[in-house]
Amino acid sequence: MSRGLALSVTISGVGRLYGRNLLGLVELARMADDLGLDQLVMADHLAIGPRTDRYPYGRFPFAADEPWPEPLTTLAAMAAVTKHVRLGTGVLIAPLRPPLQLAKSVATLDVLSGGRLDLGVGVGWQPEEFCGSGSEFEARWARLDDTLRACRVLWRDSPASFSCERFHFEELWCEPRPQQEGGVPIWLGVAATERGVRRMVELGDGWMPLETDLEALGAAVGRIHQALLAAGRDPDAFGVRVAAPLVLDADRRPELEGTLEGLAALEAAGATVASFTLAAFCRHRDEVRPFLERLASERGRLERSSEKAAP
Repeated sequence: MSRGLALSVTISGVGRLYGRNLLGLVELARMADDLGLDQLVMADHLAIGPRTDRYPYGRFPFAADEPWPEPLTTLAAMAAVTKHVRLGTGVLIAPLRPPLQLAKSVATLDVLSGGRLDLGVGVGWQPEEFCGSGSEFEARWARLDDTLRACRVLWRDSPASFSCERFHFEELWCEPRPQQEGGVPIWLGVAATERGVRRMVELGDGWMPLETDLEALGAAVGRIHQALLAAGRDPDAFGVRVAAPLVLDADRRPELEGTLEGLAALEAAGATVASFTLAAFCRHRDEVRPFLERLASERGRLERSSEKAAP
């Protein structure tokens, strides 16, 4: 039975909400699990360089010294205190991690969480992170593809062998493998260009667009579904996680009730998951629980509506 549009919370702004006491994130996960939310997502930066003016999506919304807890480590702590909520990354900068390390860390977390992990990946935007990690910024897209291909093989085969220009291994046992059948779902944070769609069809289980214009989103989802069908894949099994388009109040602050009213249109455009950024709606720690409670209430309403609409 369909549960309707899923609701996800992307955790950000942790410095403002929790200071240096990042154990508050574990309590947040416990609350979200108890309330019945669908997913918690951690963003990723290994470091922030001085050139935040290079941020390609407008003004960078955080100070340079904002804490960015390592996502897989944080999600492991969350997994220990939760039972139901799915745990995700969005986006993990996969080219910064060696494939063996990434495959092992992700598979281990999937097993420890009972098969609740979604791996959302992208390539980032800071040359400094790549330089500091010993990786080539200019080769980030090719490295992303090769890393994900290698992870797929390591999760599938035992022993596993893989060869490309950057990585080579033969008959390696990389255990444990993921609990989820077929490996951990990979969600791609890429544009729906011709190359991006090919990347989704080959390597992805879901898409995380920056696009929130509903007409453009619907057209892109249509192109992706056509490409999946042509490749013999089921479009209904492919997820689309989209940031809920913000409605602003008179003070230009995100207004939750108005934003929630747009969920039906977002689902009609092809979204399967609506994402809410914690920092957009919560300025103080005491606002976190009411925010999660309101999302949980809306989640229950969406589920009831879906049940009524089911044949």
